[in-house]
Parts: sequence; C-alpha cells; structure tokens
Amino acid sequence: MILEEAHKSSFSIHPGATKTYQDLKRDYWWPGIKTEIAEFVVRCIICQQVKIEHQRPAGLLEPLEISQWKLKQISMDFVGGLPRTQKGHDSIWVIVDRLTKLAHFLPVKSTYKIS
Repeated sequence: MILEEAHKSSFSIHPGATKTYQDLKRDYWWPGIKTEIAEFVVRCIICQQVKIEHQRPAGLLEPLEISQWKLKQISMDFVGGLPRTQKGHDSIWVIVDRLTKLAHFLPVKSTYKIS
C-alpha cells in the first residue's frame, strides 16, 4: 500500500524506481526496499506504456523544402453548408500560402462549377 501511494499518487505521477526510493527512504525502511520498489515500478502498466525507453525511436527528420516565392505552394479547402447570404453565397473558399501563411477567405456559391 505504501508503494502504491508513493508511486501512483496525483502528487508524484509515476516516478521511476530511483525517485520513488528517494521519496520513501526519508520516512520508511524495510529489508529489500530497493529491490521491492524496482520490481513494483517494472510491473506498473502505465510506466511501461509511457516511459521513453519503452517507445520506438522516431525516424530521421527531413526538412521541408522552403519556397522562394510567395503563392508558389498553396493549399485550398472549402467550408460548406453555411447559411446563405443575401448574394447567394453559402460556402467559403480558403486559400493558404504555405510560405507566408497568408490566408484568403473567398465567399462562393456551392453551385459554382470548376472547369
């Protein structure tokens, strides 16, 4: 019960075996305390899933190509299903320049055809 409280309380948030031992040794001692703490932490399911040494290493980072000109690379999307305006627009055409992050929001009608 002491190990559970020291390891799983909302104040300590699953520290490793060394930190748990450092916290407990101030107030408690029993034969084989270090071994028991290490075994307890190894069996903790949350620690096994979260601790960095149990995660796969990330792949190599590859830098993105930096564009030299504005509006050379853009992304577009439509926001539809909006209430109709007085001019009949019911959608928004969103155009974002990937270099400057400048966004254009153009009102459009969902009846427009792209040819």
